[in-house]
Amino acid sequence: MGCGSATRTHPNTCSILGVVSIEYREEPCKVALNLVKGMPFRWSLNPYMGCAHRCTFCYVRAFEARADRPSDDRYGRSIRVKVNVADILRRELARRSWKREVVALGSATDPYQPAEGRYRLTRACLSALAEARTPVHLITRGPMIVRDVDVLSEASRRAEVSVTFSIPTLDHDIWRKTEPGTAPPRQRLRAVKTLVDAGIKAGVGMAPILPGLSDRPELLDEVVRAARDAGATGIWANLLYLRPGTREHFLSNLARDWPELVAHYQALYGGRAYLSKAAGDPLRHSVARLREKHGIADRRAIRLEPPHDVEPLQLQMLDAAAISATSAASDAATVAKGNDLANVPPVSRRSPI
Repeated sequence: MGCGSATRTHPNTCSILGVVSIEYREEPCKVALNLVKGMPFRWSLNPYMGCAHRCTFCYVRAFEARADRPSDDRYGRSIRVKVNVADILRRELARRSWKREVVALGSATDPYQPAEGRYRLTRACLSALAEARTPVHLITRGPMIVRDVDVLSEASRRAEVSVTFSIPTLDHDIWRKTEPGTAPPRQRLRAVKTLVDAGIKAGVGMAPILPGLSDRPELLDEVVRAARDAGATGIWANLLYLRPGTREHFLSNLARDWPELVAHYQALYGGRAYLSKAAGDPLRHSVARLREKHGIADRRAIRLEPPHDVEPLQLQMLDAAAISATSAASDAATVAKGNDLANVPPVSRRSPI
């Protein structure tokens, strides 16, 4: 390990398939924001690398395989924790060249996987993005996000913020076997409601839909109806991608849990990573019809949005006033406490997750 790094191992008590030992590697990073190509956004941010959710269909396994890292069942057993990511992010956002483009959180790992409960790096990054008035889109399977309603609310008042909860199915058996380290889907729906009730834009992504499993009409309808009941501001669907790395792991798990479907998948995908347009479009159209049927739309009673009629100079003045007020309050509190603060012991970095 390099200087400033630490490694510790803990059981992941969130796993449905039993206790899984997870190694957490505390390592500083040199870069926070990543410039990406071929995506709807230009910038991504990942406070962690690796994901303890260990979904069998995770498309990131394909990137791990290309990087000659484990993409099989070992993926998700070693998590890199970028302990200084929020500090690096603040430096990058402070550059004159930064144009306040949308930043995607959760494109390569879930920002609210179990480690976030200990390290709080996603929360710190959201605070930095809010301070810099930078738009952010976050995708997660983690209901832990409700802890950060305060930060997300403040960020929503300063820039465009949207959250997508990945909920491909509510079927208990499919969820348990394909998303072994995640919280139950209905917990995620409760989190959607919490965020929407607070005024934060939060929708549902039905991804990935699994042919022969979660694509049954009654299962699709169940998710869309539940999303509407939770107040989701939108819903979309996407289908399973089987790139090398993801393909081998997913099919091996499919053979274990639903062996009768292996031949079906081999015929559907052949040597391709994607379903053909003829096979995929009907499913997308079905979800679009269900969206219309159940009337999913942005129905927030409270809408937290940035002021669109405030000039940049006024925003700077508002920021300066807020910083001044915060500083004055902090100084007053420090004087009141006297020198007792010097006797407060530091928080141990060795505390468990």
